[in-house]
Amino acid sequence: MANFPNSEGRKVVLAQIQTILENKAYLSEVDGKIGDGDHGINMAKGFQLIRDRLGDKEVTLSDGLGLIGKTLMTEIGGSMGPIYGTFFIQMSLKCKNEPETDARLFGEMLKAAREGLHDLGGATVGDKTLMDAVIPAEEAYQAAVNKGASLQEALKEMAVAAEKGKDSTVDLVAKIGRSARLGERSRGVLDAGATSAALILQTFSKVLVTSDAESSSSRAETTRREIPIARSANPADVSTARPRE
Repeated sequence: MANFPNSEGRKVVLAQIQTILENKAYLSEVDGKIGDGDHGINMAKGFQLIRDRLGDKEVTLSDGLGLIGKTLMTEIGGSMGPIYGTFFIQMSLKCKNEPETDARLFGEMLKAAREGLHDLGGATVGDKTLMDAVIPAEEAYQAAVNKGASLQEALKEMAVAAEKGKDSTVDLVAKIGRSARLGERSRGVLDAGATSAALILQTFSKVLVTSDAESSSSRAETTRREIPIARSANPADVSTARPRE
């Protein structure tokens, strides 16, 4: 199956922008259960700035991910700016000057993002953070590649694992960040960071699943089916948007 041409980076950037903007209210709703309720607002602010800075330019995958990372790093307040800034910048550096993304390269990009996040905050699975989505997703992707999976096949495994990892945070007690002060009261709801991380990883899967330009653009468009708060979904059919109330 085809690899993803890195000259098509604009599609990836636009798809991530669309996902975050469409889920602005949902992410803030999730965050409001045990947090400040501004996760969606802050993420949407950053991604709208990315849209403005992208303009009509065509960008490589590396340049596009770098644009996302640098904008989030400098323009989003709180902890999520440095966190997602690191995530996207590390991915960007791994694919710099590469003509296309194959299964091996995307695995290296995911690994770099995971390691960058760990170095930044030290969180791991079970801490009720975005790492509860990122680590299982990266491990599932690498396991699929090690078994001979194509880029597209491994991406689907990644999306499944990200969704399950996100859902697992419902039963966890927060150990890191401001929510940790709540102790047992943080159990019973999703972690907002894990929720946005799952959406971002699933959007990568949708866009990179084909190298055909028009098909990639079509797959990147999000639909408006519900993403439930606490159940496992089938990410092969997972929407990256929550319905308007």
